[in-house]
Amino acid sequence: MKRLLPILMLAAGAGAAAAAAAAAGPAPELPDAPAGWQAAAARDIAAAYDITLANHAGARDPHNPAFVGNLEAARDHGLALAARVADVNGYVAALQGFTARFHDGHAGVRPRIDSSVRARRQWPGFVAAWRGDLYVYAAEDGAARQGERIVSCDGKPARQLMADNVFAFEGRSSEEGQWWSLAPWLFVDSQNPFLARPARCVFEWAGGRIERELAWRPMTDQALTWRDDNLAPDTLPVGLTEPRPKLFWMAMPTFHPSDAERASYHAVYRQVEAQRERLLDADAVVIDLRRNGGGNSVWSGQFASALWGADRVRSLAQARTASERVWYRATPDNIAHFRSIVETFTAKKEPAIAAWAAALEAGMRAALAAGKPYYVANEDAPPAQPNPQADRPGDPPAFTRPVYVIVPGNCASACLDAIDYFKLFPNTRLIGAPSSADSTYMEVRSQELPGGLARVIVPVKLYVNRPRGNGEFYRPDIAVTALQWTTAEFQAVVERDLASAGALVK
Repeated sequence: MKRLLPILMLAAGAGAAAAAAAAAGPAPELPDAPAGWQAAAARDIAAAYDITLANHAGARDPHNPAFVGNLEAARDHGLALAARVADVNGYVAALQGFTARFHDGHAGVRPRIDSSVRARRQWPGFVAAWRGDLYVYAAEDGAARQGERIVSCDGKPARQLMADNVFAFEGRSSEEGQWWSLAPWLFVDSQNPFLARPARCVFEWAGGRIERELAWRPMTDQALTWRDDNLAPDTLPVGLTEPRPKLFWMAMPTFHPSDAERASYHAVYRQVEAQRERLLDADAVVIDLRRNGGGNSVWSGQFASALWGADRVRSLAQARTASERVWYRATPDNIAHFRSIVETFTAKKEPAIAAWAAALEAGMRAALAAGKPYYVANEDAPPAQPNPQADRPGDPPAFTRPVYVIVPGNCASACLDAIDYFKLFPNTRLIGAPSSADSTYMEVRSQELPGGLARVIVPVKLYVNRPRGNGEFYRPDIAVTALQWTTAEFQAVVERDLASAGALVK
């Protein structure tokens, strides 16, 4: 079991990496008439349904008998939208409607259409933010005032507006973090023909209200910056810094690191091990996950091991997941996916990932030959060791200083795995927003649809008895509703909490 954990962590991003590599290709040929776009939308939604039903880990899941019915409802909804498509914007919206109705963050359809062929996006001169309610995050002169609460638009309260104009085509409204991460898109007009963009909105400031007519105009570079920086206006690069003596700040903005970022992660691990005595005397360690939407959980697992001790992390993680089993849907296309991972990572000289994929390929082939819908990868995993919190000979001194983890609303997948690791220890507190959530379906692959206009995303792995349930998200111990999610704001939150808790007194 000691060998299983790092291999699983490495593998978490392997399927995504292979899917991303496979998605590259020549630009598809576009229809030249409304009937062509309508036919393409219907064709691709039907094909996505067929491929998903044939290969998705949930389609034969005995723990989720509603899966197939939900998939059928998503297909029917998508096809109803497709019947009204007349152009490229309608095509994209119909696929988005199918995906949103399916309600699985790791599955759905992704268009492969260059933005240059679509109508230019527009905005009304301001960008929204969700901080437990809807506010103006930033605005051009005269459009609105920063910090105003957006009460309603065209008679629709803010929550209804978000449900109709965002969640009907993007995200999952049941996950509180999605409100935080997707609110910046509410006042972005992507020329979706199935939506009516707001015309008049009521704003509130200091108890007074004003109604304004929205003046829509092409989006500017400033608009894009405000939209994208909503929860991280001053993102820090991967690395461990000390903004003041005895306060350590670990920035983890991505778990899809570049070559340079991978080198930075490895440098941090060496730094933590070399300076562990200083960390044991720290006032606090802050782990900054702003902008992190997932990727490969190896990076957080290795940091947790360096900070708390590798054996402690391993024993606690194994105890937490002792009853968890990992099922892989055994189909010819899924098996071919793992064969491609073997070939890709053998060529990249990554033998651990190649060996992991080869073992899964062999297990899935055997399951398919035996007529079984799944291969259970860890069916014979040993039980957890007794008393997993007990220190063992050779363990480093226990790290017990306060740890604050900054959680953004888009935290999902490997970002949630990171919180799983950090919350193994009672000295960890979450600050920021509610996270997003995962289904129990993971390890995605992608497959091009007929015509090359889109790809279907298919999770092939199913977690059974995962401690963090299907759709379960993390809530912050300290909610941060400040409009500007700057590093300085979070440092101030940490300093206040340390002072109020008397944590500086040892």
